[in-house]
Amino acid sequence: MTKKQIIKYALVKTLPILCSYMFLGLAYGILMNEAGFAWYHTLLSSLFIYSGTCQFLLIPFCTSSASLLTVALTVLLVSSRQSFYSLTFLKDFKAMGKRKLYMIHSLTDETYAVNTTLDGLSEKDKHGVMFFIALLSHIYWTFFTVIGSLIGQMIPFQLEGVEFCMTALFVIIFIDKWEKADKHSPALIGLGVGTACLLIFGQDNFMLPTLLIASALLLLITNTEGKGKKGKENKDTQNTSDDEKEGAKQ
Repeated sequence: MTKKQIIKYALVKTLPILCSYMFLGLAYGILMNEAGFAWYHTLLSSLFIYSGTCQFLLIPFCTSSASLLTVALTVLLVSSRQSFYSLTFLKDFKAMGKRKLYMIHSLTDETYAVNTTLDGLSEKDKHGVMFFIALLSHIYWTFFTVIGSLIGQMIPFQLEGVEFCMTALFVIIFIDKWEKADKHSPALIGLGVGTACLLIFGQDNFMLPTLLIASALLLLITNTEGKGKKGKENKDTQNTSDDEKEGAKQ
């Protein structure tokens, strides 16, 4: 694929992200304006923080004068899921050279979901598409958050509840992955563990325990299934070998 074809392919792949970021970005920009922040604060946060969940959470933290320790721990816990996402693309990011650091910075829930659908591409083309998916998505988010901030200055009324766009987006992503997945056990484990941790740890602290417990269970199940499959293959190989020996004797 030429560079132009790669960009075009990435553009098509990011159209769902564009639509979701349009509403989420506008919502974030409007909320930032309502909290008293200027448009350039929105611009800088979108460029350098670039985490929708954290950016939404930081608004009440900044307006309530929360301590730096509270902010740092919250951001660490909320963003820790990105560490689990990155495990899927360790080899890809390493092979992308200088672009690796930007790929790490720009990995989001949405780009992760899209990157997992890049089947049938050569390694070089895949890496090019992944980079432009990340870059285009970052541009979408930054653009719409700034536009939202500017629009917020012109709207004479409150827009309560607009932040629900974030929840709606994750529900849509979950449904899409559910429909495409061959196995639903990982999703069910995530739902079950998430619900249990929410009840035990509360809505402010359940994210990290959920990720740790769910990941441990999935690794355990995958390891068990792998051993079972390997044992079955060895048994089949042994049976084939015994049949061949029996045939040779006859």
